[in-house]
Amino acid sequence: MPNQMKQIKYDRILDALQELLEKRKLQTISVSEIAHTAGIGKGSIYYYFPSKDAIFDALVERSYEQPLKTAKTLSAQTDISPFTRMAMIFQACRNSSAEFLKSEDSEGEGAQEKAFLHQKYMNHIITELKPVLTEIIRQAIDSGVIHFGSPEALAEIVLIVLTVKMDNTLVPSPRKEVENTIAALVSLLEKGTENPPGSLNFLTI
Repeated sequence: MPNQMKQIKYDRILDALQELLEKRKLQTISVSEIAHTAGIGKGSIYYYFPSKDAIFDALVERSYEQPLKTAKTLSAQTDISPFTRMAMIFQACRNSSAEFLKSEDSEGEGAQEKAFLHQKYMNHIITELKPVLTEIIRQAIDSGVIHFGSPEALAEIVLIVLTVKMDNTLVPSPRKEVENTIAALVSLLEKGTENPPGSLNFLTI
């Protein structure tokens, strides 16, 4: 029971910050306001987190917790096609990102803040997913499905382009331009990994 109560309070703090972020900029939110919104004492906040930034980092991690678990589980399931595993990972992350920040098209004062938040998410997702995707690509290379010299470099290229273009807040572009960029990436990857046209279309899901 004690551990369950701790988890409830922990999640309540993260929920409070997420609620406040829907209306306010991160730098204008105080720990006292987070505590008030969560319905707990300010002192209790510091039992769980050393700072506001630590709360925010935990919120980012929680937002991507499920797709990251999925990614790490899938990386070990060699009976599933590497392309299928990669497709499932990318779709899970896209769904998680869309759920966490739904109003990507906001303008004005909140737009800059949302761009900052998305940059944090992109950094987190690339850092966490790169070793997982690298392992899947390495398995595909070992099995002869993909022909490429550096799985680490390929994983990083794919993650950076996909997160930046699919998220579309760092460098906002018209939908058609985003689609063209991803299509070009797919074409380059298919040629560079000696796969037939259409084999990597999962990247566009």
